[in-house]
Amino acid sequence: MKKQSAPALKNTFNIGHYLKSQKEFVDSHLANFLPPLHTDPKSLHEAMHYSVFAGGKRIRPILILATGEALQIDRNNLVHLACAVELIHTYSLIHDDLPSMDNDDYRRGQLTTHKKFGEGIAVLAGNALLTHALKKLSEISSTPEKPRLSLVHELCQAIGSQNGMLAGQAMDLETQGKQFSEERLEQIHSAKTGALIQASIYCVGLIAGTSQKILDSLSSFGFKLGLSYQIVDDILDIEGSSNELGKTAGKDSVHKKATYPALYGLKASKQCSIDLINQAIHQIHDLGPPSKTLIELARFISVRRF
Repeated sequence: MKKQSAPALKNTFNIGHYLKSQKEFVDSHLANFLPPLHTDPKSLHEAMHYSVFAGGKRIRPILILATGEALQIDRNNLVHLACAVELIHTYSLIHDDLPSMDNDDYRRGQLTTHKKFGEGIAVLAGNALLTHALKKLSEISSTPEKPRLSLVHELCQAIGSQNGMLAGQAMDLETQGKQFSEERLEQIHSAKTGALIQASIYCVGLIAGTSQKILDSLSSFGFKLGLSYQIVDDILDIEGSSNELGKTAGKDSVHKKATYPALYGLKASKQCSIDLINQAIHQIHDLGPPSKTLIELARFISVRRF
């Protein structure tokens, strides 16, 4: 029996308009979220601003805002979380692009941070963004003490060395040019990309003070969505151009990285991404009509540009 594809985006929902308006909302707060641009040390703060405002779709903070809609939370109560996650994500990109990692000259269509400011400042800018993100999370005033600490805990776990982003990056490096299993591939992708997406969505539930049942549903939704997101990235590295991606295309195959297309081929990888999104959507079915936007955003992620 032929597998079902993720349902098409509904005509009543304009994904382009939604992404644009939410990105503008996030960017308006990010500008005031960072240390002032022209304060000492100027080179460090310039590098931080340059990296954050180099473009990017703000998918992670937008997922946070859409999850807030599903749980009926005012988006203004999610600003600190959304901005902190974007800073953490940007920190990871700066370090990913370093010569000792992926060694890329371009990110989001412009020179990578180390190419613009030098490796030393790039490393410090990444560290500073991470530190600033955690500082800002600790300043959330609308969340009781325990949930606030839980937010920091969840995000630190998601980017840490035990099944978090750093673990995924390390395994990614270790696996280059070597054979890898299905289990190892899922472990790398779930940690490298999926963990932060999963934790971001879960944290919205913590802020909402929702039930454990809903928290578990959000966690499962985020896990499957995050894995699908990275699979699509694998596909786009093959099918997309450097101009479209804003970074050098085709590097996964050059470095012989562990990817879904390398193990399963393009057709099966595309279907796997769509299947994961269908499964993810099923996890939040009980949230009802308020989850409509989050569902449409998930569908968009599964089919973007292919």
